[in-house]
Amino acid sequence: MIRSVYLILAIVGAIWPMYHFLTYLTGEGASLSGMLGQWTTGPAVTGMAIDLMIAGVTLLFWIVVETVREKDPVRLIAIPGLMIGVSCGLPLFLFLRSRQSAAANRVP
Repeated sequence: MIRSVYLILAIVGAIWPMYHFLTYLTGEGASLSGMLGQWTTGPAVTGMAIDLMIAGVTLLFWIVVETVREKDPVRLIAIPGLMIGVSCGLPLFLFLRSRQSAAANRVP
């Protein structure tokens, strides 16, 4: 059940932000520098952008450390999801991470 929730959140976390990014880029002439410039238009937006960047770097570090520790390279699939955003990368990582515990809980 919880794995399904993680997967649904990863899908929504990929589609919803990407829709808004693409809407902006097609409306503004694909100006990546313009989009980055809007991240500093005010203190609230800048604070939120910095917060998400720190969360993203932390998640990237966690993915790499846990992948090495658990010797489970499949978890690295979450890194491209993280490039979409934390809203996709985190639930995708939790989905991939939870497959071990789901397999361990199966009764033969």
